Amino acid sequence: MSVAFVTGSGGLIGSATVRFLCARGLDVVGVDNDARSYFFGKDAGTGWNIKKINEAYANYSHHDMDIRDQQAIDKLFSRYGTSIALVIHTAAQPSHDWAAREPRTDFSINADGTLNLLEAVRANCPECVFIFTSTNKVYGDTVNQIPCKELDTRFELVDDHPFAAHGVDESMGIDRCTHSLFGVSKAAADLLVQEYGRYFGIKTGIFRGGCLTGSDHSAARLHGFLGYLMKCALTDTPYTVFGYKGKQVRDNIHANDVVSAFWHFFSAPRYGEVYNIGGGRHSNISMLEAIAECERLTGKKMRIVYEDTARTGDHRWWISDMRKFQSHFPEWRYSYSMKNILEELREGMAKRSTAGF
Repeated sequence: MSVAFVTGSGGLIGSATVRFLCARGLDVVGVDNDARSYFFGKDAGTGWNIKKINEAYANYSHHDMDIRDQQAIDKLFSRYGTSIALVIHTAAQPSHDWAAREPRTDFSINADGTLNLLEAVRANCPECVFIFTSTNKVYGDTVNQIPCKELDTRFELVDDHPFAAHGVDESMGIDRCTHSLFGVSKAAADLLVQEYGRYFGIKTGIFRGGCLTGSDHSAARLHGFLGYLMKCALTDTPYTVFGYKGKQVRDNIHANDVVSAFWHFFSAPRYGEVYNIGGGRHSNISMLEAIAECERLTGKKMRIVYEDTARTGDHRWWISDMRKFQSHFPEWRYSYSMKNILEELREGMAKRSTAGF
Protein backbone atom coordinates (compact mmCIF):
# COMPACT_ATOMS: atom_id res chain seq x y z
CA MET A 1 0.00 0.00 0.00
CA SER A 2 1.31 3.45 -0.92
CA VAL A 3 1.76 5.86 1.97
CA ALA A 4 1.37 9.63 1.86
CA PHE A 5 2.85 11.98 4.46
CA VAL A 6 1.08 15.28 5.17
CA THR A 7 2.63 17.88 7.47
CA GLY A 8 0.35 20.49 8.99
CA SER A 9 -2.41 17.92 8.63
CA GLY A 10 -4.84 19.80 10.86
CA GLY A 11 -4.56 23.05 8.93
CA LEU A 12 -6.60 24.29 5.99
CA ILE A 13 -4.60 22.78 3.12
CA GLY A 14 -3.27 19.87 5.16
CA SER A 15 -6.70 18.66 6.26
CA ALA A 16 -8.12 19.04 2.76
CA THR A 17 -5.18 16.99 1.50
CA VAL A 18 -5.78 14.27 4.10
CA ARG A 19 -9.45 13.98 3.16
CA PHE A 20 -8.65 13.86 -0.55
CA LEU A 21 -5.95 11.19 -0.21
CA CYS A 22 -7.81 9.05 2.31
CA ALA A 23 -10.84 9.02 0.04
CA ARG A 24 -8.59 7.64 -2.72
CA GLY A 25 -7.43 4.74 -0.59
CA LEU A 26 -3.96 5.86 0.40
CA ASP A 27 -2.66 5.30 3.91
CA VAL A 28 -2.05 8.81 5.18
CA VAL A 29 0.40 9.74 7.92
CA GLY A 30 -0.28 13.17 9.39
CA VAL A 31 2.13 15.35 11.36
CA ASP A 32 0.74 18.33 13.29
CA ASN A 33 1.49 19.61 16.80
CA ASP A 34 -1.15 22.38 16.73
CA ALA A 35 1.47 25.13 16.81
CA ARG A 36 -1.27 27.52 15.62
CA SER A 37 -2.54 27.60 19.20
CA TYR A 38 0.83 29.02 20.22
CA PHE A 39 0.94 31.47 17.31
CA PHE A 40 -2.61 32.80 17.42
CA GLY A 41 -4.35 31.49 20.55
CA LYS A 42 -6.65 28.55 21.27
CA ASP A 43 -9.47 29.93 19.12
CA ALA A 44 -7.24 29.52 16.06
CA GLY A 45 -5.96 26.07 16.99
CA THR A 46 -6.32 22.99 14.79
CA GLY A 47 -7.19 20.43 17.46
CA TRP A 48 -10.86 20.38 16.48
CA ASN A 49 -9.96 19.58 12.87
CA ILE A 50 -7.46 16.88 13.79
CA LYS A 51 -10.15 15.23 15.94
CA LYS A 52 -12.60 15.26 12.99
CA ILE A 53 -10.07 13.65 10.66
CA ASN A 54 -9.08 10.98 13.18
CA GLU A 55 -12.72 10.02 13.64
CA ALA A 56 -13.56 10.04 9.93
CA TYR A 57 -10.74 7.97 8.39
CA ALA A 58 -9.45 4.58 9.50
CA ASN A 59 -6.55 4.92 7.03
CA TYR A 60 -5.27 8.08 8.74
CA SER A 61 -2.54 7.92 11.37
CA HIS A 62 -1.81 11.08 13.35
CA HIS A 63 1.48 12.09 14.98
CA ASP A 64 1.71 15.03 17.37
CA MET A 65 5.19 15.98 16.24
CA ASP A 66 7.27 19.10 15.61
CA ILE A 67 8.96 19.18 12.21
CA ARG A 68 11.95 20.86 13.89
CA ASP A 69 12.61 17.62 15.80
CA GLN A 70 15.05 16.04 13.38
CA GLN A 71 15.40 12.75 15.26
CA ALA A 72 11.65 12.22 15.52
CA ILE A 73 11.13 13.04 11.82
CA ASP A 74 13.95 10.68 10.76
CA LYS A 75 12.53 7.88 12.91
CA LEU A 76 9.03 8.31 11.49
CA PHE A 77 10.22 8.32 7.88
CA SER A 78 12.48 5.31 8.43
CA ARG A 79 9.47 3.35 9.77
CA TYR A 80 7.73 3.62 6.38
CA GLY A 81 10.76 3.85 4.07
CA THR A 82 10.24 3.32 0.37
CA SER A 83 6.50 2.74 0.79
CA ILE A 84 6.21 6.56 1.01
CA ALA A 85 5.02 7.68 -2.41
CA LEU A 86 4.09 11.27 -1.61
CA VAL A 87 5.00 13.98 0.89
CA ILE A 88 2.90 17.13 1.00
CA HIS A 89 4.47 19.73 3.26
CA THR A 90 1.98 22.35 4.45
CA ALA A 91 3.23 22.93 8.02
CA ALA A 92 4.41 26.50 8.62
CA GLN A 93 4.40 29.61 10.70
CA PRO A 94 2.17 31.58 8.30
CA SER A 95 2.01 35.20 9.50
CA HIS A 96 3.99 38.34 8.50
CA ASP A 97 3.39 40.04 11.80
CA TRP A 98 3.99 37.04 14.04
CA ALA A 99 7.34 36.33 12.35
CA ALA A 100 8.62 39.73 13.47
CA ARG A 101 7.83 38.82 17.09
CA GLU A 102 9.94 35.65 17.08
CA PRO A 103 12.22 35.56 14.01
CA ARG A 104 14.17 32.53 15.24
CA THR A 105 11.01 30.51 15.80
CA ASP A 106 9.64 31.51 12.41
CA PHE A 107 12.84 30.59 10.56
CA SER A 108 13.37 27.35 12.45
CA ILE A 109 9.88 26.14 11.52
CA ASN A 110 9.71 27.35 7.94
CA ALA A 111 13.31 26.80 6.81
CA ASP A 112 14.94 24.29 9.19
CA GLY A 113 11.78 22.19 9.42
CA THR A 114 11.65 21.96 5.63
CA LEU A 115 15.30 20.92 5.50
CA ASN A 116 14.62 18.14 8.03
CA LEU A 117 11.84 16.78 5.82
CA LEU A 118 13.91 16.95 2.65
CA GLU A 119 16.78 15.10 4.30
CA ALA A 120 14.38 12.47 5.61
CA VAL A 121 13.08 11.99 2.08
CA ARG A 122 16.58 11.77 0.61
CA ALA A 123 17.58 9.13 3.16
CA ASN A 124 14.43 7.00 3.15
CA CYS A 125 12.25 7.51 0.06
CA PRO A 126 14.16 9.42 -2.65
CA GLU A 127 11.78 8.20 -5.38
CA CYS A 128 8.72 9.82 -3.77
CA VAL A 129 7.10 13.10 -4.84
CA PHE A 130 7.65 16.07 -2.52
CA ILE A 131 5.15 18.96 -2.76
CA PHE A 132 5.74 22.20 -0.87
CA THR A 133 3.20 24.92 -0.14
CA SER A 134 5.23 28.07 -0.60
CA THR A 135 3.78 31.60 -0.79
CA ASN A 136 3.64 34.61 -3.06
CA LYS A 137 5.44 36.47 -0.26
CA VAL A 138 8.70 35.05 -1.64
CA TYR A 139 8.36 37.77 -4.30
CA GLY A 140 8.36 40.45 -1.59
CA ASP A 141 6.80 43.79 -2.42
CA THR A 142 8.18 43.94 -5.97
CA VAL A 143 4.63 43.92 -7.32
CA ASN A 144 4.04 47.24 -5.51
CA GLN A 145 6.49 48.89 -7.89
CA ILE A 146 4.12 48.28 -10.81
CA PRO A 147 1.95 51.36 -11.54
CA CYS A 148 -1.66 50.93 -10.48
CA LYS A 149 -4.85 52.80 -11.24
CA GLU A 150 -7.32 53.49 -8.47
CA LEU A 151 -10.94 52.52 -9.10
CA ASP A 152 -13.97 52.98 -6.86
CA THR A 153 -13.52 49.75 -4.89
CA ARG A 154 -10.09 48.41 -5.87
CA PHE A 155 -6.68 48.98 -7.36
CA GLU A 156 -5.84 47.50 -10.74
CA LEU A 157 -2.56 47.36 -12.63
CA VAL A 158 -2.24 49.81 -15.50
CA ASP A 159 -3.64 48.30 -18.68
CA ASP A 160 -0.40 48.12 -20.65
CA HIS A 161 1.57 46.13 -18.07
CA PRO A 162 2.32 42.49 -19.01
CA PHE A 163 0.82 41.22 -15.74
CA ALA A 164 -2.43 43.16 -16.05
CA ALA A 165 -4.41 40.66 -18.11
CA HIS A 166 -3.57 37.40 -16.30
CA GLY A 167 -1.71 38.28 -13.11
CA VAL A 168 1.84 37.82 -11.86
CA ASP A 169 3.80 34.96 -13.40
CA GLU A 170 6.84 33.06 -12.16
CA SER A 171 9.30 35.36 -13.95
CA MET A 172 9.05 37.98 -11.19
CA GLY A 173 12.28 38.23 -9.20
CA ILE A 174 12.47 37.44 -5.50
CA ASP A 175 15.36 39.64 -4.32
CA ARG A 176 16.12 43.37 -3.77
CA CYS A 177 12.78 44.06 -2.12
CA THR A 178 11.03 43.89 1.27
CA HIS A 179 9.52 40.49 2.04
CA SER A 180 8.70 40.48 5.76
CA LEU A 181 10.66 37.94 7.82
CA PHE A 182 7.98 35.37 7.06
CA GLY A 183 8.58 35.89 3.34
CA VAL A 184 12.31 35.38 3.85
CA SER A 185 11.94 32.13 5.80
CA LYS A 186 9.53 30.78 3.20
CA ALA A 187 11.86 31.87 0.37
CA ALA A 188 14.69 29.90 2.02
CA ALA A 189 12.46 26.82 2.16
CA ASP A 190 11.24 27.41 -1.40
CA LEU A 191 14.82 27.47 -2.71
CA LEU A 192 15.76 24.38 -0.70
CA VAL A 193 12.91 22.40 -2.26
CA GLN A 194 13.92 23.58 -5.72
CA GLU A 195 17.53 22.62 -5.08
CA TYR A 196 16.70 19.14 -3.83
CA GLY A 197 14.87 18.68 -7.11
CA ARG A 198 17.64 19.95 -9.33
CA TYR A 199 20.71 18.85 -7.36
CA PHE A 200 19.58 15.53 -5.88
CA GLY A 201 17.03 14.57 -8.54
CA ILE A 202 14.05 14.39 -6.20
CA LYS A 203 10.64 15.03 -7.76
CA THR A 204 9.68 18.32 -6.11
CA GLY A 205 6.90 20.80 -6.81
CA ILE A 206 6.73 24.27 -5.27
CA PHE A 207 3.34 25.99 -5.17
CA ARG A 208 3.48 29.72 -4.40
CA GLY A 209 0.03 30.44 -3.03
CA GLY A 210 -1.87 33.67 -2.85
CA CYS A 211 -4.84 33.59 -0.47
CA LEU A 212 -5.80 29.97 0.20
CA THR A 213 -9.16 29.62 1.86
CA GLY A 214 -12.05 27.38 2.83
CA SER A 215 -14.44 26.71 5.70
CA ASP A 216 -11.93 24.51 7.59
CA HIS A 217 -9.55 27.43 7.98
CA SER A 218 -8.69 28.20 11.61
CA ALA A 219 -8.48 31.85 10.61
CA ALA A 220 -7.05 34.47 12.98
CA ARG A 221 -6.49 38.22 13.03
CA LEU A 222 -2.91 37.76 11.83
CA HIS A 223 -3.59 35.11 9.19
CA GLY A 224 -6.37 34.03 6.83
CA PHE A 225 -7.99 37.33 5.95
CA LEU A 226 -11.13 36.09 4.19
CA GLY A 227 -12.03 33.48 6.80
CA TYR A 228 -11.35 35.87 9.64
CA LEU A 229 -13.33 38.61 7.91
CA MET A 230 -16.36 36.34 7.65
CA LYS A 231 -15.91 35.28 11.27
CA CYS A 232 -15.92 38.94 12.33
CA ALA A 233 -19.01 39.60 10.23
CA LEU A 234 -20.89 36.75 11.90
CA THR A 235 -19.80 37.58 15.46
CA ASP A 236 -19.95 41.40 15.29
CA THR A 237 -16.21 41.57 16.00
CA PRO A 238 -14.37 44.72 14.85
CA TYR A 239 -12.13 44.17 11.81
CA THR A 240 -9.09 46.34 11.07
CA VAL A 241 -8.09 47.20 7.50
CA PHE A 242 -4.42 48.17 7.17
CA GLY A 243 -3.63 50.72 4.48
CA TYR A 244 -4.40 51.16 0.79
CA LYS A 245 -7.87 52.57 1.59
CA GLY A 246 -9.18 49.02 1.73
CA LYS A 247 -8.72 48.75 -2.05
CA GLN A 248 -5.95 46.14 -1.91
CA VAL A 249 -6.73 43.15 -4.14
CA ARG A 250 -6.16 39.45 -3.45
CA ASP A 251 -6.95 36.39 -5.49
CA ASN A 252 -8.54 33.57 -3.52
CA ILE A 253 -8.47 29.85 -4.24
CA HIS A 254 -10.37 27.15 -2.36
CA ALA A 255 -8.34 24.50 -0.52
CA ASN A 256 -9.97 21.72 -2.55
CA ASP A 257 -8.79 23.31 -5.81
CA VAL A 258 -5.27 23.52 -4.38
CA VAL A 259 -5.30 19.85 -3.41
CA SER A 260 -6.61 18.93 -6.85
CA ALA A 261 -3.58 20.73 -8.30
CA PHE A 262 -1.30 18.74 -5.98
CA TRP A 263 -2.87 15.50 -7.23
CA HIS A 264 -2.28 16.46 -10.84
CA PHE A 265 1.38 17.17 -10.08
CA PHE A 266 1.73 13.86 -8.21
CA SER A 267 0.32 12.06 -11.23
CA ALA A 268 2.94 13.58 -13.58
CA PRO A 269 5.72 15.06 -11.39
CA ARG A 270 8.67 17.22 -12.38
CA TYR A 271 11.94 18.20 -10.73
CA GLY A 272 12.20 21.47 -8.84
CA GLU A 273 9.23 23.00 -10.65
CA VAL A 274 7.70 26.26 -9.41
CA TYR A 275 4.09 27.34 -9.88
CA ASN A 276 2.08 30.34 -8.80
CA ILE A 277 -1.27 29.14 -7.52
CA GLY A 278 -4.27 31.27 -6.66
CA GLY A 279 -7.66 32.37 -7.81
CA GLY A 280 -6.20 34.30 -10.74
CA ARG A 281 -8.60 36.36 -12.79
CA HIS A 282 -11.20 33.67 -12.07
CA SER A 283 -11.55 34.50 -8.37
CA ASN A 284 -10.27 37.72 -6.79
CA ILE A 285 -11.60 40.46 -4.57
CA SER A 286 -10.58 43.69 -2.86
CA MET A 287 -10.93 44.29 0.85
CA LEU A 288 -13.78 46.77 0.31
CA GLU A 289 -15.54 44.33 -2.00
CA ALA A 290 -15.09 41.48 0.49
CA ILE A 291 -16.53 43.57 3.32
CA ALA A 292 -19.54 44.43 1.19
CA GLU A 293 -20.08 40.75 0.32
CA CYS A 294 -19.79 39.64 3.94
CA GLU A 295 -22.37 42.26 4.93
CA ARG A 296 -24.69 41.11 2.16
CA LEU A 297 -24.37 37.42 3.05
CA THR A 298 -24.79 37.89 6.80
CA GLY A 299 -27.29 40.75 6.68
CA LYS A 300 -25.16 42.58 9.26
CA LYS A 301 -23.26 45.85 9.10
CA MET A 302 -19.64 45.21 9.97
CA ARG A 303 -17.61 47.23 12.45
CA ILE A 304 -14.61 48.27 10.37
CA VAL A 305 -11.56 50.14 11.66
CA TYR A 306 -9.21 51.73 9.12
CA GLU A 307 -5.51 52.31 9.74
CA ASP A 308 -3.61 54.36 7.17
CA THR A 309 -0.33 52.44 7.46
CA ALA A 310 -0.07 49.22 5.47
CA ARG A 311 1.74 46.23 6.91
CA THR A 312 5.46 46.06 6.04
CA GLY A 313 5.96 44.26 2.73
CA ASP A 314 2.23 43.86 2.14
CA HIS A 315 0.91 43.75 -1.41
CA ARG A 316 -1.29 46.48 -2.80
CA TRP A 317 -2.42 44.15 -5.58
CA TRP A 318 -1.90 40.45 -6.16
CA ILE A 319 -3.43 38.15 -8.73
CA SER A 320 -1.63 34.92 -9.64
CA ASP A 321 -1.04 33.98 -13.26
CA MET A 322 -2.02 30.31 -13.43
CA ARG A 323 -1.17 29.76 -17.07
CA LYS A 324 2.10 27.89 -16.47
CA PHE A 325 0.43 25.28 -14.25
CA GLN A 326 -2.55 25.04 -16.57
CA SER A 327 -0.25 24.52 -19.56
CA HIS A 328 1.48 21.63 -17.77
CA PHE A 329 -1.80 20.16 -16.47
CA PRO A 330 -4.55 21.19 -18.90
CA GLU A 331 -7.16 18.89 -17.33
CA TRP A 332 -7.10 20.80 -14.03
CA ARG A 333 -10.07 23.14 -13.52
CA TYR A 334 -11.33 25.50 -10.82
CA SER A 335 -14.35 24.11 -9.02
CA TYR A 336 -15.01 27.15 -6.78
CA SER A 337 -15.78 30.76 -7.70
CA MET A 338 -15.47 33.77 -5.41
CA LYS A 339 -19.22 33.52 -4.81
CA ASN A 340 -19.01 29.82 -3.86
CA ILE A 341 -16.09 30.47 -1.53
CA LEU A 342 -17.84 33.25 0.38
CA GLU A 343 -21.09 31.30 0.70
CA GLU A 344 -19.22 28.24 2.03
CA LEU A 345 -17.30 30.41 4.49
CA ARG A 346 -20.53 31.86 5.83
CA GLU A 347 -22.12 28.44 6.29
CA GLY A 348 -19.01 26.77 7.68
CA MET A 349 -18.11 29.54 10.12
CA ALA A 350 -21.70 29.69 11.37
CA LYS A 351 -21.75 25.92 12.01
CA ARG A 352 -18.42 26.03 13.83
CA SER A 353 -19.58 28.94 15.96
CA THR A 354 -22.68 26.99 16.96
CA ALA A 355 -20.60 23.88 17.70
CA GLY A 356 -18.17 25.87 19.81
CA PHE A 357 -14.99 25.59 17.72
